[in-house]
Amino acid sequence: MATERYNPRDAEPRWQAKWSEAGVFVTDNSDMREKYYVLEMFPYPSGRIHMGHVRNYAMGDVVARYKRARGYNVLHPMGWDAFGMPAENAAMQNKVHPKDWTYRNIATMRGQLKSMGLSLDWSREFATCDVEYYHRQQYLFLDMMEKGLVYRKQSKVNWDPVDQTVLANEQVIEGRGWRSGALVEQRELTQWFFKITDFSQDLLDALDTLDQWPEKVRLMQKNWIGRSEGLTLRWEIAGAALDGHSEITVYTTRPDTLFGASFLAIAADHPVAKAVAEGNAEIAAFCEECRRAGTSLAALETAEKKGVDTGIRVRHPFDPSWELPVYVANFVLMEYGTGAIFGCPSGDQRDLDFARKYDLPVVPVVMPKDGDAATFTVGDTAYDGDGVMINSRFLDGLDTEVAFKVVADRLSSTMLGNAPQGERRVQFRLRDWGISRQRYWGCPIPVIHCDDCGVVPVPKKDLPVKLPDDVAFDVPGNPLDRHPTWRHVACPECGKDARRETDTMDTFVDSSWYFARFTAPHEDMPTVPAIADRWLPVDQYIGGIEHAILHLLYSRFFTRAMRETGHVNLSEPFKGLFTQGMVVHETYKLGSGAQGQWVAPAEIRIEEVDGNRRAVLIATGEEVTIGSIEKMSKSKKNVVDPDDIIASYGADTARFFVLSDSPPDRDVIWSESGVEGAHRFVQRAWRLISEASEQMAECNANPAKEGEGLAVSQIAHKTLKAVQADYDKLAFNKAVARIYEFVNALAAPLTKVAAGGADRAYLAAVKDGANILVHLIAPMTPHLAEECWGALGNPGMVAQAPWPTYDPDLVTENEIVLPVQINGKKRAELTIAREADQTAVQNAVLALDTVKATLNGQVPKKIIVVPQRIVNIVV
Repeated sequence: MATERYNPRDAEPRWQAKWSEAGVFVTDNSDMREKYYVLEMFPYPSGRIHMGHVRNYAMGDVVARYKRARGYNVLHPMGWDAFGMPAENAAMQNKVHPKDWTYRNIATMRGQLKSMGLSLDWSREFATCDVEYYHRQQYLFLDMMEKGLVYRKQSKVNWDPVDQTVLANEQVIEGRGWRSGALVEQRELTQWFFKITDFSQDLLDALDTLDQWPEKVRLMQKNWIGRSEGLTLRWEIAGAALDGHSEITVYTTRPDTLFGASFLAIAADHPVAKAVAEGNAEIAAFCEECRRAGTSLAALETAEKKGVDTGIRVRHPFDPSWELPVYVANFVLMEYGTGAIFGCPSGDQRDLDFARKYDLPVVPVVMPKDGDAATFTVGDTAYDGDGVMINSRFLDGLDTEVAFKVVADRLSSTMLGNAPQGERRVQFRLRDWGISRQRYWGCPIPVIHCDDCGVVPVPKKDLPVKLPDDVAFDVPGNPLDRHPTWRHVACPECGKDARRETDTMDTFVDSSWYFARFTAPHEDMPTVPAIADRWLPVDQYIGGIEHAILHLLYSRFFTRAMRETGHVNLSEPFKGLFTQGMVVHETYKLGSGAQGQWVAPAEIRIEEVDGNRRAVLIATGEEVTIGSIEKMSKSKKNVVDPDDIIASYGADTARFFVLSDSPPDRDVIWSESGVEGAHRFVQRAWRLISEASEQMAECNANPAKEGEGLAVSQIAHKTLKAVQADYDKLAFNKAVARIYEFVNALAAPLTKVAAGGADRAYLAAVKDGANILVHLIAPMTPHLAEECWGALGNPGMVAQAPWPTYDPDLVTENEIVLPVQINGKKRAELTIAREADQTAVQNAVLALDTVKATLNGQVPKKIIVVPQRIVNIVV
């Protein structure tokens, strides 16, 4: 029977409407079935979704639909990470209010996501810029303040004098603001901080419990927390004290290398550097240069290592006659350690580069254990490993671990003044989280500044502190500072005139607890602890590797803070974490070099000429250079609009392609041919099922245990078992490959059924196989699955149908593969019936061509058959 082509333009909106009308994906908190919480990192409403969103949310949707079919009460919500600078930039550039820009973008993106057919509970939707959301965030802030987890202090910041805002270290590029290009100033501002360092050890230790997280993410977090065991070491300044400074304290994790020290380096903001700079213009200028440079770790690693000699000398802890120079260096930050380090050039590449530049001594003090002390030298590469001590006086011959202990013990018992010269210390790289941002479009910090009472929390009964709508962006800076009325308020304690805090919260705060709010998004309190405790932790969290450190670390801290303030009763927010790869695409350029123009994929046509691919501009026929495959980006125009793909092929095709092409943790290369292949699969699956549907609609599905339908049932149930395991492991591309094979295997039986004449048993087996196919594709191509489900005469929706159960008898392999060894070396493999007896196995092994060739006429001394395991031939 001829059938119409599958029409996604008709089917997809129709089924989306039916799901919505039936409330299929609305989650009931009172449903006491086993819960499963799947969550994708929520998007920033930039204006339109991109293919990365399609991949991310398609993955989460497969998990949600699959777990729902397996009988779980699934929570799968969606929201918007909606505060931040892009909205303020848009307000300045387009003369539009950030709120209007944001909510307009949300409306557009919501429509796009709904067109994907995602099984989301839209009744729980919120944006972090909703007053209802940031009201509860202010409530949490006050609770954390009450618990001592919030404080205020003077802090050095990067200040952009044009944009009049604080910049992150990463936003300072060669000393200039990333957006304005203005020279950045270092300012001391009073900032609000969260005490994340209170949980440093706990955050580190708990990583070992997150066994469903990628190891690389756990390692990145461990490195960011940066626990180190070392020594604080006081170096006495030689000569007269400098403005009250008689010593410089360093922190080191390698006290064993002290005899290799050739200099001390201090930060530009170190008190000693400031004291020296007051009387030395050269040093003052260098310190100012350091302050203007980017201070991100990446910037420090790549910048040229520079310093200036202060003229100060310090005495070596083990030899008062040995004096070392003190430099101000651009690679030492006051925020890390003590703002001072001792340089051992032979054991640290940065120190070695610095020493070579300024002609400082390089003395090797550690060599590999198999090294020769008489000949071991350090050239252009430092030796930073463990080993044996050399050129280190009383440490010579000790291994580095023992030397560490010896030095630590000696300096701990050596007094400098009235305190030990050295003290063991555990230190963390992690710093408290500065959350103050000098901008309008963020959550207002709920405190009031009173000249008499100081900093006063806004009473909870007066929350929320709402952002005023009547603001202007005609001049740079924070509009809240210029607002004529908003910042002026009576002090809650004394009633006198006071001022609101005009800083707003870092947007990372907004995304550090949203997963908890989703559990009861319409309640008055930030959470309902009993409900939050039931849903959390999130069973499967999905998002990009770029959020592996800060977002995840802040969320882990925030969960602990919410535990301390009584809002949840757990520590870890995410049980399982999956970081998906990006969607990448070829780049195309018209012309060459810097003058060339990037061309969008929609503007070119790919042609095959003598087996070679070439690209031409559709409009003019000009040849376009095919460039490298890179992350989709607007700047290089190698983007594909999901709306165009959905309009042309349908959402199911887009979903199926992004899930099928590569392992989900790796990048997927977008290609027109790949999309067309996915579309052909959709059409073929529909054609095969719809053409046979008339014969199967009135038939009951039933697997065959014998006869002609047995082979159909075996492949169906084996595929069901395998794909089920793939879905459990998020191995979507493997599931797709098996589904392709299954459709190929079902093609002939379905065609036979469509032709008529199949007996009832065969018909029942084929329908059982077709039903299994529909279940398998339903998480990935849900609209197609619903069409097929109905065509097969099944009641209701497949979105509400339980997952099928495979028959154990049909998935048992009747054959096994036995490795065959000859004199202990594997030579062949034997495929044979599982129940074959020993004689049959021996005869079959000797009949193998490989075995015959290897034996070359020799008669085996013995053949040892380990049942269903291995065969050993001894010659």
